[in-house]
Amino acid sequence: MKLIHCGDLHLDSRMETGLSKEKAGERRLELLRTFTRMVDQAEADHVEAILICGDLFDAKTISARARKSVLDAVVQHPGIMFYYLQGNHDQNSFLSSMDTLPGNLRTFGKDWTSYEQKEVVITGAEWSKENKDAMADRLSLRADRTNLVLFHGMAAEYASKDQSETFSLRKWRGKQIDYLALGHIHSFRLERLDDRGVWCYCGCLEGRGFDECGPKGYVELEVQGGIVRPRFVPFAQRSLHEVAVDITDLLTQEEIQRRIRSELKGIPSKDLVKICLTGETELEAEKDPAWIQKWLEDEYYLLKIKDETTEALHPEEYQYDVSLKGEFIRLVLGSEELADEDKEAILRLGIHALTEV
Repeated sequence: MKLIHCGDLHLDSRMETGLSKEKAGERRLELLRTFTRMVDQAEADHVEAILICGDLFDAKTISARARKSVLDAVVQHPGIMFYYLQGNHDQNSFLSSMDTLPGNLRTFGKDWTSYEQKEVVITGAEWSKENKDAMADRLSLRADRTNLVLFHGMAAEYASKDQSETFSLRKWRGKQIDYLALGHIHSFRLERLDDRGVWCYCGCLEGRGFDECGPKGYVELEVQGGIVRPRFVPFAQRSLHEVAVDITDLLTQEEIQRRIRSELKGIPSKDLVKICLTGETELEAEKDPAWIQKWLEDEYYLLKIKDETTEALHPEEYQYDVSLKGEFIRLVLGSEELADEDKEAILRLGIHALTEV
């Protein structure tokens, strides 16, 4: 039996990544299309169930297009059973207007609900501040069944009561769980839960901002003879990359250009890229982030430049100068009240200011 574990799709998200209005609209459509592509792929791969672990949508108010597209994907694939667990961004907007649910759509409430499908038992409950601490104690599963458990929250070894979105893993051990399917965190992660089972964040299907870089997709589960074998499947239409480029000691724009080219090698033009310039640069270096932006922006779907460089300090070169700069450096270095790190910061600002004069 094959299943898919997905979550955190955030359909109808505003896509606030610095995109133009047109591209933001395009990316919203791409998120929706990635979901429907996944469902089509599931049918082609003979998947029998899709587990949606929260945050299918991004807000209470969603577009009719997004709602109808999701419903159509469910209805047009009657051979796949959809298990939909709402997350903290889902607020009944998908289901509240429906009198009758499609026959192949299953939902969950605030207490544990279980469904049997072939050789597995799929159990889930929607997270809330009120029930999160008690859910593990109230979970009762049969040891002779293959148990898949759905939950939307942040896993930690220990969690205090004031960590409202975090639950403690230690309370879930020894509960006869074979696979704990989690949502809420947007990067794939698979870890051992106990001697019997594992816990897994599936991540999101598409990255929306540069805090969601790297491969995105879903987890395919193959269940056979009581054994659950998870496999991460990259599936995003576009990926986001944050690339640090150290330009220390580079003096010309041509040198910086070659270094950037080298670091960007292999990134597809359809992707979104954020370049972070790092290192120490000399005052005379030909560093122009705006020029770099203009030079590269047509080569990628989105390109952003962030200058995180610092100017190299060489106070020893001016320490004996008969000049305002030399006097300033001698005054700062001779101070007994300033810590070394404070001296460096003051020298950096002062030398820059005096150089600009």
